Amino acid sequence: MILLLEKNAPEGASRDLLQLAARLGLPARTMGGSWGRQAVEVDDPVPARLLRTLRAAPHVEELLSRPRANPLVELEGDEGVRPVRVGDLAIGGGDLVLAAGPCAVESEDQVEAAALAAARSGARLLRGGAYKPRTRPGDFQGLGLQALRWMRAAADRHGLLVVTEALDPASCDEVAEWADVIQIGARTMQATSLLKAAARSGRPVLLKRGLSATLDEWLGAAEYLAAGGAPGVILCERGSRSFETSTRFSLDVGVIAAARLRTHLPILADPSHPAGRRALVRPLARAAIAAGADGLLVEAHPDPSCARCDGPQALLLDELEDLAREMADVGASVGRTFADPRERRAASGV
Repeated sequence: MILLLEKNAPEGASRDLLQLAARLGLPARTMGGSWGRQAVEVDDPVPARLLRTLRAAPHVEELLSRPRANPLVELEGDEGVRPVRVGDLAIGGGDLVLAAGPCAVESEDQVEAAALAAARSGARLLRGGAYKPRTRPGDFQGLGLQALRWMRAAADRHGLLVVTEALDPASCDEVAEWADVIQIGARTMQATSLLKAAARSGRPVLLKRGLSATLDEWLGAAEYLAAGGAPGVILCERGSRSFETSTRFSLDVGVIAAARLRTHLPILADPSHPAGRRALVRPLARAAIAAGADGLLVEAHPDPSCARCDGPQALLLDELEDLAREMADVGASVGRTFADPRERRAASGV
């Protein structure tokens, strides 16, 4: 936004305004051009309470706001997260959310075991791939409709919701029939025809950040979904490609914090893909919660050594409860809640 000073403002008034902005933690700079007066530009977004302070500063006469690039998904003033409702679940409220399950659905027994473990850990969503976008055509591509049916049945038996990926517009209706949330993967984040089809499906959409996408590009893709009528949009940070080789991708906890300042959309984090190996998943999960994520999307498998997709990064099923306890601990330190699975079972008498 641009702050225009009075035409008769004393020399140095813009410098005083810059110093005020700096004390408030707001990046700002003086502006040249043909304003005919002193002018200061302040980077958006500016919280409403700080905006009032700037507006009341000496010699400030007018405030000019720039048009918002993504008006449907960007924050307004001091607005917080707008929770997305999926059935009886609110994603983005005070309670952290866990979605867990295999990278790819491989058999009925496998998804049943994963659903049972997910439910016991306090997860509210069962994740799993029925359709898999793979790097090579010879890699396992998923079991399609049969996998969707297995996921739905297992989720219903254990009181879970289903989140799974649609790869193209043609598959959106089929996925929407069996799933509660449609996932748009990192590889297809900017596939506009897919975004439009997912928005028309009537299901909330979980939008993963692309492998090299900027925050602006990520929010632009979310704007497509909101403009297309999606009943809810949930962002998911899953790591970006970088020079680092000790991890599969680089989980960007900074972009989680930055997105929290830009958008009212809930934000989940996927620590499994950036980790690339099991030992790093829980540390990255803890970092994501501390940075402001509203929950986690985590891979877990009954026997990762036999997994047909991303086995090395999948947690063992009995590790989900350890992850859940850590979510509760870290969440409590940042004002969020997630029930320890032991306490949950004790309360229910299970």
